Amino acid sequence: MRAAGEVRTSEPRGAPAEPVRLWSREPARSFVESFPLGDGVLGASWFGGVARDVLVLNEISMWSGRPQDADRPDAAAHLPRIRELLEAGRNVEAEQLVNAHFTCRGAGSGFGAGKSVEFGCYQTFGELQLEWSGLAGATREYERELVYDGASPRERVSFVDARGRRHVRSLRLERDRLVLDCEVDGPADDVRIRLWRAERAHVEARGAELRLRGALEDGRGGNAVRFSGRVRVLDTDGTLQAEGDALLVRGATRVELAFAAATDFDGLGRPLARTRDLEAQLDSRHAASAPPRQRSALAELSLGGAERRALPTVERLVALARGASDPDLFALYFRHSLELLRGSSRAGSLPANLQGLWAPEHQTPWNGDYHLNVNAQMNYWPALPAGLIDEHLPLVDLAQSLEANGARTAKLYYDAPGWVAHTITNVWGFTSPGEQASWGSSNTCSGWLVRALFEHYAFTQDRAFLARVYPTLREAARFYLHILTPESRHGWLVTPVSNSPENTFRTARGEVASVCMGPSIDQQIVRELFGHVIEAAHTLERDLDFAAELSRARERLAPHQIGRHGQLQEWLEDYDEPEPHHRHISHLYALYPGDQITPSGTPELARAARVTLERRGDDGTGWSLAYKANLWARLGDGERAYKLLVKLLRPVGVSGFEGGHGGTYANLFCAHPPFQIDGNFGGAAAIAEMLVQSHREREGEPYTLHLLPALPSAWPDGDVRGLRARGGLAVDDLNWRGGRFVAANVRNTTDSARRVRLRVASAFEAREQERAVALEYVGDGRFEFELAAGSTAQLRVR
Repeated sequence: MRAAGEVRTSEPRGAPAEPVRLWSREPARSFVESFPLGDGVLGASWFGGVARDVLVLNEISMWSGRPQDADRPDAAAHLPRIRELLEAGRNVEAEQLVNAHFTCRGAGSGFGAGKSVEFGCYQTFGELQLEWSGLAGATREYERELVYDGASPRERVSFVDARGRRHVRSLRLERDRLVLDCEVDGPADDVRIRLWRAERAHVEARGAELRLRGALEDGRGGNAVRFSGRVRVLDTDGTLQAEGDALLVRGATRVELAFAAATDFDGLGRPLARTRDLEAQLDSRHAASAPPRQRSALAELSLGGAERRALPTVERLVALARGASDPDLFALYFRHSLELLRGSSRAGSLPANLQGLWAPEHQTPWNGDYHLNVNAQMNYWPALPAGLIDEHLPLVDLAQSLEANGARTAKLYYDAPGWVAHTITNVWGFTSPGEQASWGSSNTCSGWLVRALFEHYAFTQDRAFLARVYPTLREAARFYLHILTPESRHGWLVTPVSNSPENTFRTARGEVASVCMGPSIDQQIVRELFGHVIEAAHTLERDLDFAAELSRARERLAPHQIGRHGQLQEWLEDYDEPEPHHRHISHLYALYPGDQITPSGTPELARAARVTLERRGDDGTGWSLAYKANLWARLGDGERAYKLLVKLLRPVGVSGFEGGHGGTYANLFCAHPPFQIDGNFGGAAAIAEMLVQSHREREGEPYTLHLLPALPSAWPDGDVRGLRARGGLAVDDLNWRGGRFVAANVRNTTDSARRVRLRVASAFEAREQERAVALEYVGDGRFEFELAAGSTAQLRVR
């Protein structure tokens, strides 16, 4: 069946999106009310106080600890006995053996409190503190805002004091430094400026500068990362003097400050650059003359309802939780979350951690590390779909940085070639299992991590990039190919010892255990990884014999299984779990982020996935709510995905909402609780997934571009620009009205022609300037058409 049509080349249409903002009528009382700024390296969280103000400062390489040897040298000798016990159904005994001989050596991550051990911890840089004289008494017309528009994000505080003077203070990030401007339109004030850190730092005032220096601990009683920061008064109409460890500006109506910071950290897993001149890095003249950093364009979303912007952000959260309609709040959340990713991830620097880069503590929750059993990956789920291509690269770098240490771990624990990483890692290249079998023995975390490498290629179609990362993919696959073992009942190939991340099950003996063979997520990750390496090998025309070996093993992997409740099984056996509403939904990896389960390609498995989600329930921690929203979007259920997003935006730490479930703080940070940024990024990914999907709907097929696959009735009208799709496509402009598709521009970003497979619910036509192109119907509501390199197809409803 063929439908005639034309395709016309065009530029993306539509004016730039209006500025959007978070705002409040009062200063922040806590860190999770402060407004964040970041440039991928430097960060600040501004409280916006009146007489006393605080900016929490961060620099993304502020890590204590050091590279360490945490591998047990005799671990592999115990693997045969562990496998024997698991085959016999003696999981608890096997788990005891894992705890004794198959965890990491030493303190590991300190059970998430590793500041003073070798694993280390991401830490705050310190605080910039300002105190004004003459500001006693009440204020009026107070407003604090974080504004997103076409320029870099900026913050502003304004108020009228008890003497009738208007104060305006603004904060911006430019050329690797923070700049704070403070002005008052009446009689002058005095302001005292301090740079402060509670431990392991010294501050001195010199001329127009405050200088902070220190070193973090390495876990062995010595120093690790050295750090240095400066505050400089750039301009003032007052008089400036140093006073102890502070600067005092007297009689000022205007003060402009700049802050810059640096460390001697020299890259993922590498030794410190002890010869680096930190002071030269901090010279403000270099900072001022540096060219502006280019910022990636990101997707922009409009859902209507802009009149709700008249309310402070926290009041909008409360109203939504009480049933109000506020589609524009989801557009704000989407933009804010993407800005947080752009603000905590910069090409050539470290990846966003559990807190992005914003942390007020010296001992951050869970060390502010990289949890590889979902959290680090979730941080980057929206990056490629939202056009943050360069910002995605730090996750690629993280994966590649673990390969050398991971090869040693693979040898010592599994006597295997290739490389592996387990549940947690840090900037020092930690790849050993964690301290406890119940959560630390997941060994397909590296398989999940290297998904980012193939996804980057899938979205960009950059063959040079694929060639660069292919060896890391191949060696990850080589490890799993080696360790797979046939289980005794069916002869299926499975991972020999692992767990379904952080969950437990009840055995046939009535015992509760975590350690098992071949949990479903392992089989799904290995199947996907083998498929990616096979495709990459054929694309690059190399290692075809190895690809054939992977293909044969792939056919023998344990299949997806449906349990007695109609659910997708989480384990090889149809176990029940003691905690049926557990926050992890690991066995639905094949639904999202993977594509082995789809409603059109595997309808029976998709129904089982739906049963699994129903049984898990709709409550959970912040990131878990975000994950479930993505899963419902993949099932095409926009209403259920929207329900999960409403729960994700449930106010936390706000009067009347003191419960322990996950949600969102007043500054739109995700509440695990505590603050954990992965939920922000997972939530943004879910919104993108509700509007555009581009995965394979059946194995072996091309990617299908699906427009508005899970649009909820709460968003009847909208426009989104700048989303990206697998196959090297960009959806430059997508419009809908009354819940129905109206128009879209689909652009081929590659330098070669692409054949586009498209699914749209409405009847449509496609046009291209100067030549007519046929739309070919390929079944199941999908059409295909050719799209020349660099050209754009205009799709319009008939």
